[in-house]
Amino acid sequence: HTDSSPSPAIQAPVTVKTIEHLAGDYGLFTWPCAPVLAQYVCSQRGFVSGKRVLELGAGTAVPGIVAAKCGAHVVLSDREDNPQLLQNLRSTYTINGLCEDEVDILALSWGIFSPALLQLETPDLILASDCFYHSKDFEDILAIVAYFFEKNCNCRFWTTYQERSSNRSLAHLLKRWDMHCRCIPLEDFQDAVSIRIEGPSESKLSTHHTIHMWEITKLQTT
Repeated sequence: HTDSSPSPAIQAPVTVKTIEHLAGDYGLFTWPCAPVLAQYVCSQRGFVSGKRVLELGAGTAVPGIVAAKCGAHVVLSDREDNPQLLQNLRSTYTINGLCEDEVDILALSWGIFSPALLQLETPDLILASDCFYHSKDFEDILAIVAYFFEKNCNCRFWTTYQERSSNRSLAHLLKRWDMHCRCIPLEDFQDAVSIRIEGPSESKLSTHHTIHMWEITKLQTT
């Protein structure tokens, strides 16, 4: 079991500029889970600073960009079969005033352990915003997380999940992969920081969806 650093006092807003294509791939739109995860990342900036961070299915990369602005070295990843997503990530970190020393881009398709993935420096923290969307992808995502947990038993996985069906659950998969999940109430951090997103969707912390903030870690055995 690991405990996150305590949330700080109220901080100045963090601004993230996004590039979105509302009529295109759903990975090119900022979904409600993204600003929630970004807020949590920002509230934990003392922990995040100096860490190696990997964002899965980054899309418009709001949480990853916030992590970089909090002092982390970030790898933004998304599907290798869509070059537009990867180019979007490059453009996004540039318009946010970040450089290649702070952010890398990785083509990563869930369920595929490519040479680039296997050569990646082991992260301290993995982020994923609304990646548990299609049930068929759930285990592929956790397989990647489990791979890094084996390399770094202190690695943490922070993810936001939008509840769309009460019939879907990760519980059996978490048990299979020897993982522990801690639900973090949104009220524990949502008032501590403000994330301003400058983009077509102007996304904010949503009150119209049921969103969960989870910290998943490797199950510690004694």
